[in-house]
Amino acid sequence: MATEKDRPWVMRTYAGHSSAAESNALFRRNLAKGQTGLSVAFDLPTQTGYDADHPLAKGEVGKVGVPVAHLGDVRALFDRIPLAQMNTSMTINAPAMWLLALYQVAAQEQGALPDELTGTTQNDIVKEYLSRGTYAFPPDASLRLTTDVIAYTVATIPKWNPINICSYHLQEAGATPVQELAFALSTAIAVLDRVRDAGQVPPERFGDVVQRISFFVNAGVRFIEETCKMRAFVRLWDDLTLNRYGVTDAKARRLRYGVQVNSLGLTEAQPENNVQRIVLEMLGVTLSKNARARAVQLPAWNEALGLPRPWDQQWSLRMQQVLAYESDLLEYDDIFDGSHVIEAKVSELVDGAREEIDRVQAMGGAVAAVESGYLKQALVASHAERWQRIESGEQVVVGVNKFENTEPSPLTADLDTAIQTVDPAAENAALTSLREWRASRDGAAVEAALTKLRAVAKTTDNLMPVTIECARAGVTTGEWAGVLREMYGEYRAPTGVTGSVGVSGGGEAIAAVREKVAATSDELGGRLRFLVGKPGLDGHSNGAEQVAVRARDVGFEVIYQGIRLTPEQIVAAAVAEDVHCVGLSILSGSHMELVPAVVSGLRAAGLDDVPVVVGGIVPDTDARELRSAGVAAVYTPKDYDLTTMMSDVVDVIRHAHKL
Repeated sequence: MATEKDRPWVMRTYAGHSSAAESNALFRRNLAKGQTGLSVAFDLPTQTGYDADHPLAKGEVGKVGVPVAHLGDVRALFDRIPLAQMNTSMTINAPAMWLLALYQVAAQEQGALPDELTGTTQNDIVKEYLSRGTYAFPPDASLRLTTDVIAYTVATIPKWNPINICSYHLQEAGATPVQELAFALSTAIAVLDRVRDAGQVPPERFGDVVQRISFFVNAGVRFIEETCKMRAFVRLWDDLTLNRYGVTDAKARRLRYGVQVNSLGLTEAQPENNVQRIVLEMLGVTLSKNARARAVQLPAWNEALGLPRPWDQQWSLRMQQVLAYESDLLEYDDIFDGSHVIEAKVSELVDGAREEIDRVQAMGGAVAAVESGYLKQALVASHAERWQRIESGEQVVVGVNKFENTEPSPLTADLDTAIQTVDPAAENAALTSLREWRASRDGAAVEAALTKLRAVAKTTDNLMPVTIECARAGVTTGEWAGVLREMYGEYRAPTGVTGSVGVSGGGEAIAAVREKVAATSDELGGRLRFLVGKPGLDGHSNGAEQVAVRARDVGFEVIYQGIRLTPEQIVAAAVAEDVHCVGLSILSGSHMELVPAVVSGLRAAGLDDVPVVVGGIVPDTDARELRSAGVAAVYTPKDYDLTTMMSDVVDVIRHAHKL
């Protein structure tokens, strides 16, 4: 038995949509249900530093989170929520400095002191280049912003976690447990080295930096392996911070992490099975007392179908509450101490991770390994292997590749009401609000603040104070990020699709499709060319990368230019590359705006014989509308067999050319 019952972890739900006022109402409802912290989801324009009126924001406003363009939005977002008493996690990376400045100013307006604020800005830019894609600036400039936030918070907002180093998204992008450990800790080394060498924090206060670093991890359904992974994380972090950074205070070296359990493994087919998956994943990060999460947020059972409703989020919150308050989990010391099975697995993961960390360090560290494409290519290769195991049946996914027979589900009897739909008026409301804000502010104060931001960006001074001045002056998200884009330039991360990644199995099925591609190429007088496009701001490119890899494996010439393209850029690429088919991947819910724009653009360019196929989280009603608008085929997460998908694409091309 433990000497006294442990306190439960912070319980959150990841929430935010449509508008600041709508999201505020959702936050206050969730807090009333016993949630003990906030986890704010921002929409993609906010995450990538654009205002709602930027061309790339079209169709994306309010879709996967709340739009925040200025201080007025933050006031509305946290209205009647006392920020001095709240633990707020913000999933924001490239503009983390900006959102923290807005949050601090809004909190001070409520009467909160900076040293009362507790929470986290995600702010791990390295994993954005590898998985989520919401980066804005090149790596060096991004690390400068992260360093400035860390130095500022240690001095001014001492209870704030200025960075959440994320292995979560690495697992979603295909990382094995060893890669997840190694790549996350390599990122931590890059950040800590940069802070140490920048000289903004006195050496004697470096322990304060280390103890404010938090991690955000992913817990998959292999919950014993996940438990061992977290125990390995604890050991590796303790060793790293003691031996590389000389932190002698054991408390400062403690691994502090929050969790979102795995959304990658949630299925569209038989989605009720997701409930037990979520519970098992939660156990992986709560069972081991010495490696227990500090904060947990769970996805909802219907996340592979669309946006969860408040009731679905409540169900996920209740799962946590039953475990924490009804079970005896918190009454015992670590139940795994002394287990030789657990110890052997932990040692295996530690040894594998150390070897991989050494490999990355030998390349020059995490940033160099991003720029060379090594990290991305390693993840794409691991993800391809995982996908092949599912396709072959070696890795069982219940309801998807085994036990597919099912009774009709009452949960999904009416799919249109089984998910939340974003108000289609949200984008117009955000545009109106933005125009009104710009009209009502002091234009001279805005210009003065932006001029000062430009000047400080040319120096090595900390950018946080001038960013706070911008927030107070009424600068918008797009204006703040626009100045820094102007100073530091844009960046396109390596896609990881080129190189040695590819098929290692698949045998006869792959060979049959390869023959079909070759035959059709001969009939059309040239190799089949397939353009894989990511329109809009959705940076979740894992699926698109796997489609591109498989298309190449079956003999297509593949054109994949990465994320964040306008419909016009995709059409221009289709014309320039003389492609036979365009495949669009969208997971942000903006398919109804962006896909028709590509279809009509292709028709206007005279490419009537170039069919469009679409993949993503697309509800049935939307899929029917897209097909009636000229889309040849729609694929969703249940369509896991990529080789069959490629065969279908050849049929679509043949049909378009009347072969």
